[in-house]
Amino acid sequence: MGDHFKEAYRVCKQSLIAVAIFSGVANLLMLTPAFFMLNVYDKAVGSNSMDTLWVLTALTVFLFLILAAMDALRALVLVKVSGRLDQVLASPVYLKTFQTAATGGSQAATVQALSDLTALRQFITSAGIIALLDAPWLPIYVAVLFAFDSLLGWMGISAAIVFFGIAALNQKLSSVPLEAANAINRKSLAATARNLRNAEVASVMGMVPELHRRWRSEQDAAIDEQATASSLAGIFNAATKTLRMAVQSAAIAAGAYLVLQQEISPGMLIAGSILMGRALQPVEIAVSAWPGFLGAKEQFQRLGALLEVPGPAQQTLQLPPIKGKVEALNCTVAPSGRDTPVLTNISFSVPPGAVCAIIGASGSGKSSLVRGLLDLWPVLRGEFRIDGTKLQNFDQLSLGEQLGYLPQDIELLDGTVASNIARFGEIDSEAVIQAATDAGIHDFVMSLGSGYETQLGSEDGILSPGQRQRIALARSLYRRPKLVVLDEPNSNLDDAGEEALHKAIATLKAAGSTVLIVSHRQGALKLADYILALKAGQVRYFGESSVVLSQMHSDYTSQPVPHAATAPAKATHTSKAVPIPHQIPPSQTTKVT
Repeated sequence: MGDHFKEAYRVCKQSLIAVAIFSGVANLLMLTPAFFMLNVYDKAVGSNSMDTLWVLTALTVFLFLILAAMDALRALVLVKVSGRLDQVLASPVYLKTFQTAATGGSQAATVQALSDLTALRQFITSAGIIALLDAPWLPIYVAVLFAFDSLLGWMGISAAIVFFGIAALNQKLSSVPLEAANAINRKSLAATARNLRNAEVASVMGMVPELHRRWRSEQDAAIDEQATASSLAGIFNAATKTLRMAVQSAAIAAGAYLVLQQEISPGMLIAGSILMGRALQPVEIAVSAWPGFLGAKEQFQRLGALLEVPGPAQQTLQLPPIKGKVEALNCTVAPSGRDTPVLTNISFSVPPGAVCAIIGASGSGKSSLVRGLLDLWPVLRGEFRIDGTKLQNFDQLSLGEQLGYLPQDIELLDGTVASNIARFGEIDSEAVIQAATDAGIHDFVMSLGSGYETQLGSEDGILSPGQRQRIALARSLYRRPKLVVLDEPNSNLDDAGEEALHKAIATLKAAGSTVLIVSHRQGALKLADYILALKAGQVRYFGESSVVLSQMHSDYTSQPVPHAATAPAKATHTSKAVPIPHQIPPSQTTKVT
């Protein structure tokens, strides 16, 4: 059990004790009908006493009222426990979903965690949990049956053993197909969510029928597994119901035999039958609710696994504002959950206030470098530093306020334009307008129906990709952070957007901000003080832009002239690509400040 579940138990401990007490009292009061029948037959009827009947009836009604109160209080306390569980776990689960998704985890799995918490909370107030709380009190009813006669007691024990055996067999046989069905459903839901995000492409290019066929195949597989589990559950439910009726009938027959043998009274016969049914009722409910138990177990395990994922260390020491020096010291980076590195022995140093262009062919590791630098992907060896301090030693919230980040894939969050630019914090109107102006999007925002109060979202179609990218750029420029990382910031921009981006970078540079810009376009090189060129996950060049460009040109022109038939195509291709690896003197490739 993880620390979060231990904390939930600590918070709910008193309530759980109260639930146990209410359950105990309620189960003791469940003996009321049996003892009422026993005394009515043996005392009231036997003595032909109306007064006894009235007293027994009044006492029984009173005890039933207490029983109802105990059941109601137990239900109310369980609702309270459910709410407290949510209070303790909801925030950690929510934050862990963001952490896991941001570091490369499955988005479907993280969203599933929130659904798991809801389902677990609902299970706590379900009939299944009530049966689970009542089952431990079965020995009380068996003990009373033994008090009537050992034959009835042994019948109760035998029936309980058979019922528990059925429950165990139910778990063994139905858990596998049920888990398989749930796994297929989760996978299918995740795939459907991804497909819907690309609905336009799928529709235009005729991909929908094939996607539907795959979805239908997964649904059929899930239905088959679910049908197997449900069929088994139905068989076991029918078996337990039939067995319970058979046991109660057998109890009546055994009781009648004992009455004829004058070993028990007629009242005990009726009371024994009632007690037998009451003893087996929680077990029968538990068998019927077994899929719920299995589901709750899976949800508990998934939540536990999520909450056990180590998070960033909490820093109590507030470091001074960053200046923007960025360093990589022999860093080897791999995607989350993988051991194969995509970047190896990366080293560079960018001084505060400088603009560094990160270039390289597709797949060379540019975006991977950004993710490693921002602590989104694990660094297997070495370390990234800001102002000489490891990222893990910063307070995450404080550092985040001093960083600007524009990823390749742009999705605006549900909220207003102003909220998106202000990063959903307290809106500084002047800073919001300044950021939008720096990104060249202010005039467009003012042309929207509600201006900066226009509602946006990941599914909002009122913005073009370029407009979304420029609003996201404004978000990264909000309050002119000291370190701004732009990953392909001009991928969706037109000429006006490109010009606005160049002005924004110049503004940041003038304000003393450090800018790292990943780009395929040559325009980025004109803005750069430094160039970091990657090839196959390693540093190909690094240094002042004039030195690196000179070296790149020298390496390119020193290559052998290709065959005449292929020369034009070769020149066109390599003029924009990273050159073939060639050793550069340290004085040209390393800039130390």
